[in-house]
Amino acid sequence: METIWLLGQILIINLVLSGDNALVIAMASKDLPEKQKKQAVWIGTLGAVLLRCVLTFVAVLLLKVPYLQAGGALLLLWIAFKLLIDQQGSDIHVSESSSMWKAINTILIADIVMSVDNVLAIAGLAKGDLALMIIGILFSIPIVVWGSGIITKLLRKFPLLLYIGAGILAYTAGEMLLQDSRTGLLIAYWAPQSHSILPAMLALLVIGLSGLKTLKK
Repeated sequence: METIWLLGQILIINLVLSGDNALVIAMASKDLPEKQKKQAVWIGTLGAVLLRCVLTFVAVLLLKVPYLQAGGALLLLWIAFKLLIDQQGSDIHVSESSSMWKAINTILIADIVMSVDNVLAIAGLAKGDLALMIIGILFSIPIVVWGSGIITKLLRKFPLLLYIGAGILAYTAGEMLLQDSRTGLLIAYWAPQSHSILPAMLALLVIGLSGLKTLKK
């Protein structure tokens, strides 16, 4: 049951974080002939997934270094907060590509730049479990290939998904703080009462703060 729960969390995270990646693919390949467009989408997506695999494995190794996992947790917290306050859309600007290989190159570069959130979230959730990491990354293939249109429609129809995704990211960040070899000990020493509930507190904090900020707009 724990594995199924983790896979469900990875699926939701991939759903709410893959919209920008899908948008880049759509924009980069927009002016290509239909056949080349399909080739660019599949080659670009598969290449991006392979790169994401490498980045995730590197992240897992780096997260074992003291304080780096805590730094990754803080970054993931910011990503979760920004995910909710930037609900109006993406600021990404990608020029259309005139050839298939230029489109693929654009897709790969953009995916590397935008994969920090996915990589940190999956590495944090999987806790070094190789099978979970691979399954989590494979989940991103159909999500990205479907395109940003379907993802956008889903998130607009079910806005709760966005809040659930942000909550999972913040919860994962809390767990990463506790798992850091140095920060975890410091939290256990200075705040023993809140140690076990820190992930849930951070999830509620991010959702609550983003809700307040949205109401003020």
